[in-house]
Order: sequence, then structure tokens, then C-alpha cells
Amino acid sequence: MKEDFLHYIWRYQYFRKEQLCTTTGEELLVLHPGFYNRSDAGPDFSGARLKIGDTEWVGSVEIHVKASDWRRHQHQHDDKYNQVILHVVWENEEMVWREEGTTMPTLELQGRIALPLQAKYQELTWSKEEIPCAAQAIQVDRIFKSAMMDRTLLERFEIKANLVLERLEQNRQDWESTVYQTLAAGFGFKVNQEGFLRLTWVLPLNLVNRYRSSPKQLEALVFGQAGLLETKEGQEPETYLLDLAKKRLYLAQKHTLPEPLPSAAWNYLRLRPSNFPAVRLGQLLAVLQSQSHLWSGMVACETKEDYLRFFRQEPPSYWQQHYAPGRPSAQPFGTIGEESIQGLLINVVAPLLVAYSRRMDNVAYQEKAVGLLECLGREQNKVTRLYTHLGFPHTCAGDSQALQGLYQSYCAPRKCVHCVIGHRLMKQNFPTA
Repeated sequence: MKEDFLHYIWRYQYFRKEQLCTTTGEELLVLHPGFYNRSDAGPDFSGARLKIGDTEWVGSVEIHVKASDWRRHQHQHDDKYNQVILHVVWENEEMVWREEGTTMPTLELQGRIALPLQAKYQELTWSKEEIPCAAQAIQVDRIFKSAMMDRTLLERFEIKANLVLERLEQNRQDWESTVYQTLAAGFGFKVNQEGFLRLTWVLPLNLVNRYRSSPKQLEALVFGQAGLLETKEGQEPETYLLDLAKKRLYLAQKHTLPEPLPSAAWNYLRLRPSNFPAVRLGQLLAVLQSQSHLWSGMVACETKEDYLRFFRQEPPSYWQQHYAPGRPSAQPFGTIGEESIQGLLINVVAPLLVAYSRRMDNVAYQEKAVGLLECLGREQNKVTRLYTHLGFPHTCAGDSQALQGLYQSYCAPRKCVHCVIGHRLMKQNFPTA
């Protein structure tokens, strides 16, 4: 027996209520189970209304597998639990007292939960399939799947927006610097995200803005602070790189810049040359040079074509011809590709819009983020493929993000009782539901 299952049982009142009474024999009537507390702080349910004996109570409900968990969790010494009016347990193996010494009314659920409901919970949470309900999800109406996906998309937005807002806090509410860092991290994609973010720490936005109209100086700063102007041992130094290195050294001394990133900051394993740090850095540099204000430039975009124009900027010619310093490429690299731009729209622009929506308390920016993902093609990856034949809608990038959120937050951790689909399947096994 697990506590989250008991939370589910209490929340939906899926237990027999005939002759319902506390462990001390007092008649119990549940007028309202209360509101579920999703955080880890405080009792599990607040605002519950109960009638115990002849007295009506309003307060909190705490749920445990065993009554002794109250003592083990030290709730008797925590004043947040003084408002608890009922302790709901699976097994009542000892008496529980409040901080002031009064007995805690307790309801024992063992023997009151239908066996088919318990069996369905165990079937889902113990499933060896990657999607616990894979064999049964097709039975659930598409409208419930869509409702769950709407929720997981917003939750996924929330997670990404929170990262942006944390960065904003670190930047002392400097929104433009936050956009700069988020954009740079996005250009690193998964493999080099950390390296690109670290670059913004050794090359602040004010210097990028100062040298935006001086292309060579900005190129020297970007590639120099990234530590990508040094040729490998055994390579003949190139005049072009030496000239950039000299410019970078002069500017670093002038502005007292930190040391460049070490070579270990960059990952190359299993990357195609088109994804190498120098290539992506050239594409990022091109965007930085083209926009005097990053955020206003992004917000001004209304269509997918607008965003394509925003990101499709020509890198310096040297970095179109080289995949690394001193390493010419047989195939030239031009502007960033449409598939990569879609990744930036999903992982950079949309989270920024949602974070700004929360920051300014203006839902229009969140709606813009949702609309943006709805106009992008669906993603195909190992997670979205798991849902291919299970009847989940998958027509756009918004659906793809929702499915990834569903998998990461519910299916993989087996949180079936918190999922609309899992709830529909389990509800079928409560006799009077």
C-alpha cells in the first residue's frame, strides 16, 4: 500500500461508507473531503468539512499508511498539524495525539476499499511497460486524453518558465540579460547547453551590445571568450585566427574580462559537424549582431516565417567554411536549419513568452506561446513514439511537448492516480462510482 493511493481514495471518496466511524467508535460523516495539497508542506488536505459524533468540524486531513507515521514524521511537534481534524490511515496500529495531548480522531480504510480498485492500482503502478496503461489506454475516450495533454503542456511550460524566472532573479530582474542567456543556452541544444550558458557569464550582454556595430571585435569576443581561437597542437596557426585572438586579448584587458572557457567546456562526442560548438556559435553570433534588442525582436514576430527570418542570419564567412578552428569543412555551413529553429522556438521562445506572461501578469503572452507551438510540426522522438498507437492526438509541436510532459511527470514515475487517463481506468473498478 502506498500513500499516494490513499490520497486518491480520499480525494474521490472511493471507499465504503456504510457504518462509517472513527477507530474509537464515533459516527463519521464526510461533508467535504477538502482540497488536495500538492506541495510537501503541511497536511495533505485543507478545508475539509466533517461531522464527528454530533459536532461539525472544519480543518485539515492528514493521510498515512500506518498511524505510527504521524509520530515518525514528527507531526506532533509541528504546529502546522494542529488544525488536523481527522487522521486517515490504512492500518491503525497505535493511538495518535496532537501537540497539546488530545487524541486524534482516526479513520482506518483497511477493509473499506474495493479489491478490484486495489488490483487496478497495482496493475498500473507495477506494470513493466514504459506506458503503464498501454494495454488499456485505447479504451479511454479521446476527450480525456486531450484534457490530460492540455494539463501536461501547461505544466511543462511552467517548469521551463520557472527556470527562466530563476535566471531573472539571479540577474536582478534584468530581462534582456535573461533573454540573452536563455537564447545562448538554447543554441547549445542538449549537448552543449551548459557551455553556451557559461559563455554568457564570461561575456556579459553589455559588451555584446557595445560591439554589435563592430563585427570583427564582437566575433573576437564571442569566439575568444569561448576558447575557440586556439588551433590544436600540430596545426599551423592561421592569420585569421591570430588576428581575432589579438583583438580578443586587447578587449579582454580593456574590459577586465574573465579567462576564456577551457576546451573541456565543449562536447563533441557523437555530434555531426553541423552541430559542433563553433558552427552553432557562429549562428548565435549572427543573431546577436542582427538584433539591437533581443526580446523586442522576438516579440515582434507573429508568424512562423517571422521567426525563421529572426534566426536565419548569415554567420561570419570563416565559420561557414570551418567546423572548428583551423578545420575546413568540405560542405559549407550557412544559416541555422529549420529543424533547429523549431527546437529554439520550443525550448527558448515559448518558455520566455510564458515566463514573461507570469512576470507581467498578462495571459496574452502565454496564449501566444501555445499558438506558436500549434503552428509547428510535431516532433518525432522515442517518447512521442510510445504513444503512437494509444489514441493520443499528435498533430503539432504542442502535442509533442504535452506527450513528453505526460511521460516524464506521470507515466515514467508511475503517478497514475494523478493522471486523467489513470483515473478513468481506476474509476471503472469502484462499484458505486
